[in-house]
Amino acid sequence: MNRGFYIILAAQFFSALADNALLFAAIALLQSLHAPNWHTPILQEAFIFSYIMLAPFVGAFADSLPKGRVMFISNNVKILGCLAMLFGLDPLLAYGLVGLGAAIYSPAKYGILTEYLPPGKLVLANSWMEGLTVLAIVLGAVVGGLLVSPAIAGPMLQWWDVPFIDTGIDTPPELAIAIITGIYLVAAAFNLYIPKVAIDHKPLSSNPVFLLTEFWHCFRLLWKDPLGQVSLAVTTLFWGVGATLRLLLLAWAALALHFDISAGAQLTAWFAIGIALGAVLAAKFVKLEHSVKVLPVGIAMGLMVLLMIPITNSTLATLLLIALGAMGGYFVVPMNALLQHRGHLLMGSGSSIAVQNFNENLSIFAMLGLYAGMQKLHLNLYIIILVFGLLLAGIMSALYRRHGHDQDMGQL
Repeated sequence: MNRGFYIILAAQFFSALADNALLFAAIALLQSLHAPNWHTPILQEAFIFSYIMLAPFVGAFADSLPKGRVMFISNNVKILGCLAMLFGLDPLLAYGLVGLGAAIYSPAKYGILTEYLPPGKLVLANSWMEGLTVLAIVLGAVVGGLLVSPAIAGPMLQWWDVPFIDTGIDTPPELAIAIITGIYLVAAAFNLYIPKVAIDHKPLSSNPVFLLTEFWHCFRLLWKDPLGQVSLAVTTLFWGVGATLRLLLLAWAALALHFDISAGAQLTAWFAIGIALGAVLAAKFVKLEHSVKVLPVGIAMGLMVLLMIPITNSTLATLLLIALGAMGGYFVVPMNALLQHRGHLLMGSGSSIAVQNFNENLSIFAMLGLYAGMQKLHLNLYIIILVFGLLLAGIMSALYRRHGHDQDMGQL
């Protein structure tokens, strides 16, 4: 791996670090404004709304420009979203603007790997990318939790304001958002030094009707491809449940373990550590052409979610989250690499990842909506955990019944 690859990794790390820290800062901002509890999943829905609505267009946009430039543009959109939050725009709308930047960013951050590196290094590059992203998730949860903690933010706020100048940064969430804006600026600076590569699979037209038609063609192409179908189904389900579980963990930590948002945010980092461990195991033991063999792990993961219900001990909670993350990482990381490879061959990396994002974020949107609805109905949290655990196990069982006989998926 050369210097350009490590610049790509650095840009992705700082952007992902800011993304994950900002989630907890935005949740803390909602709490400081005394927003209803069900606004928390709606906040996350606002973030992913752009992924769904702009899916036909962001892939083509990512394929039409050097991907380093696309990443630079998208990081600046995220910065605008942070500034909008600081200047008093409704957090749901401002966080939605950050989501717009993230939607533009996503096809470029993975698509550049297939353009910059030879196929033989793609899995290794994905391992680096996923590993560093997991590190950013872990540190983002820790940084976000610490920055909104009164014990940390209180002393920092005392010297934050410049003499005779009111910066308007008066609360821990606002301070956290201001610092996270600076992290986005660092990511944008790295974007400027990403090597330019030849534009591959440039869109034939920028006409919106053409792009919608082309997106639908790519959507059908991936779902009809045997390898694309099973990997899309698994990743779509995993990220839908995973995003909801992340918010469930905060509520569960408060109820079962009596943690505040700072401690709860740091607890979620153990789930990400588990994903990293699962990814390492998958790289060693799972071949992409035999990927259906890991589907029973997803069934077991859904059933293991139910163990959250009786646990009230923080040590047991940590061990459970590591185990859940390891199960998730074990089957989702090779599926991501498989989708990128198949999509690059079939239609271009940017377009294929946009299709993947569309499916995954539609799943996230639906499951967060289900979670918000159950919260608005004031259902017991343990009933909500039961519903999501059985839903994951049930759908993974259905996928295994459909694809479990495909012991060999053929040549890649």
